[in-house]
Amino acid sequence: MAKKSRNDDIKIEKKKQPVEKKPVNQIKAGEPKPKMKTKEYEEILSKLQIELVKLQEWIKFKGIKLVIIFEGRDAAGKGGAIKTITECLNPRFARVVALGVPTEKEKTQWYFQRYVPHLPAAGEMVLFDRSWYNRAGVERVMGFCTDAEYEEFMRSCPEFERMLVRSGIMVIKYWFSVSDEEQERRFQARIDDPTKHWKLSPMDLEARTKWVEYSKAKDAMFQHTDIKQALWYVINADDKKRARLNMIHHLLSQIHYEDLTPVTLKLPPRQQDDGYVRPPMTDQTFVPEVY
Repeated sequence: MAKKSRNDDIKIEKKKQPVEKKPVNQIKAGEPKPKMKTKEYEEILSKLQIELVKLQEWIKFKGIKLVIIFEGRDAAGKGGAIKTITECLNPRFARVVALGVPTEKEKTQWYFQRYVPHLPAAGEMVLFDRSWYNRAGVERVMGFCTDAEYEEFMRSCPEFERMLVRSGIMVIKYWFSVSDEEQERRFQARIDDPTKHWKLSPMDLEARTKWVEYSKAKDAMFQHTDIKQALWYVINADDKKRARLNMIHHLLSQIHYEDLTPVTLKLPPRQQDDGYVRPPMTDQTFVPEVY
């Protein structure tokens, strides 16, 4: 089978799209890009999601074991990015892990023990919506772990990840970076939207009072755990649309895959009716048609 570049289709499609923003070479360093229009975003995303399906088929075919870690400040867009990635994937082979507060029993275990059962088998990708890096972030800043536990994590985490890589598990780590002003805007939107109240906890609000402490904790975490076997990739997440597209595009570039799209299936004819009689509809309980 001839190899096909991962992003050939995307690049060709981009050339056909009308230019609605300044060329990249005319945007000064540090200058924010213009807001991406929804139509442009959806067109690019649809192409990327097709590539994600191809990537998943390749992962299944080759028996690849993939771990993707999503970290960042509260409201940085981790959950939205994960939802966008998994939207078109087979949930049997693409699992999302978002663990809650450890139980009293789990607190007595080896720190990484509660995460190990969720690691992927061959042909699977696992997306961690926050991960073992809780210890380097919220636990450190909010005082949920001792200095000794924190220091041990910093020593053992790089070795733990090297061990995963040596065992054949690919580890990709993303840090979603969001500005103070944008986080505040998103928090306020969650307060104003009843459907998003669950996304905002008292812990999230308290964390804003420790913005600088979280910055220091992130810097220390990067210093100890940004290893060549499992690099940290930082995503500018103030613009959610661009952040998702850039993240997915980068993910696709990390694994060389081929297009294993199966041949088009043909729908067989429906079985001929041989006298089947449906039971009376009054014998069944239907949902009221309110709308």
